[in-house]
Amino acid sequence: MAAPTRQAMRFLSPRLQCLKTQPPTACPNQIRRASSRYSSPSNRTVSTAPAQAMSFVGAAPDTSDAQHNPLDIRANHMAAMEKRAYHMRRIRFASMGLLLSMGGLAMLLFNLDLDSIEQAEKKRKAGLQLDASSEANARFQGKAVHVIGAGQDKRIVAQGNGENIELVETGTSSVPHFPRNIYLPPSPDTSAPASTLDIVGVAEPNTPLNPGNAANQEEYTLVGLGIRTVMWIEVYVVGMYVRTTDITSLQEKLIHSVNPKASTLIPAEKEDLKKKLLDPDQSREIWSEVLKVPGIKTAWRLSPTRNTDFGHLRDGFVNGINARKAEARSKLPLLPGAGPQETEFDSESFGSAVQTLKSIFTGGKAPKESILVLARDQRGVLDVLYQPKADESGKWKKEMEVLGRVEDERIARLIWLGYLAGSKVSSPAARDGVVNGCIGFAARPVGSVETRVI
Repeated sequence: MAAPTRQAMRFLSPRLQCLKTQPPTACPNQIRRASSRYSSPSNRTVSTAPAQAMSFVGAAPDTSDAQHNPLDIRANHMAAMEKRAYHMRRIRFASMGLLLSMGGLAMLLFNLDLDSIEQAEKKRKAGLQLDASSEANARFQGKAVHVIGAGQDKRIVAQGNGENIELVETGTSSVPHFPRNIYLPPSPDTSAPASTLDIVGVAEPNTPLNPGNAANQEEYTLVGLGIRTVMWIEVYVVGMYVRTTDITSLQEKLIHSVNPKASTLIPAEKEDLKKKLLDPDQSREIWSEVLKVPGIKTAWRLSPTRNTDFGHLRDGFVNGINARKAEARSKLPLLPGAGPQETEFDSESFGSAVQTLKSIFTGGKAPKESILVLARDQRGVLDVLYQPKADESGKWKKEMEVLGRVEDERIARLIWLGYLAGSKVSSPAARDGVVNGCIGFAARPVGSVETRVI
């Protein structure tokens, strides 16, 4: 038995060498086969496996017997590992698809406007027209909307009940128009005598000092507007207003930030101002100067594009405040051995002011097309005003009411900076609209009150 065994080992030795996974070398038997009659290309038939289409999970492993010798343990192990890796990739991608599908469904259900669907169903059952977007765009607060002129000189006016309201297009059909001018109750003037501080306002109505209405309200002019979106979902339209009598002061601050001696800006200086207002650091400097107290009165007007609540709005404001706090802390130098320095926003009084702001937005709904106004007076005091959605005839269900007030001027300042300055603003579209409006202000001589900005 020994002699046949040694003879068998000698016979298998060349073949075992060929089964190794090292770079293939021609075996003596293979060389002899190459010289056979099948070595001619015209007579040899080559059978190859069909090419597999590549996908994002890779090509499926080929487990045909022609690829691996059943006696090669290492090759079989590598083939099994390749097959396992392929199926693991398929499992991962399938899991990712499942999670994304569930997340998209949850987002869809969260943002589903059930009230609009219910109203549409009622109209369908009543036989009314379902598509009312064109009708909604043709009316503003119950007044018919008319377009006068075309191009850059186009004007949009809502007319009705003996009143004309000039409008600006917002870019969304949910809230198609914003008024160019709004009227807000004036806050007490701290420079006035103490006996007058209890009055709603110290200026007479409908006078050059207060070009408002008979209710002794002050006129504010739109600077710019934009849409705030979360991911791809529109949340609300927001516009910045400045008190009309403070436009001159705003012009001076904007122009002097580029050229301290100029009364208006030339085209090259306007481009320089635009770059500064879009730069994270320089914009913070310019707007911090504009928002100094005592100073000018400004306001933000928000109108939700879908039904929401005060809790969501509150979270957005608080997140903006926290982002600006983090930026202010990052600008302070680190002291050796002392760690980061404290900012003016790390005090206990500021924390109490934030809690006051949160308490204003406790509970309550903010339906589509309702109005929320954040007004900042010359002292930096923040007033939060709210007006419910108007009915189909354009009449407001309630007059605008004051929800609350925050005395600490740092709260309003950080909310304003959250929209206007920094590396990441709450609404890039609103920031761009305000920047374009500021360029329009700076292009006119100081002292010329121009309400048609956009």
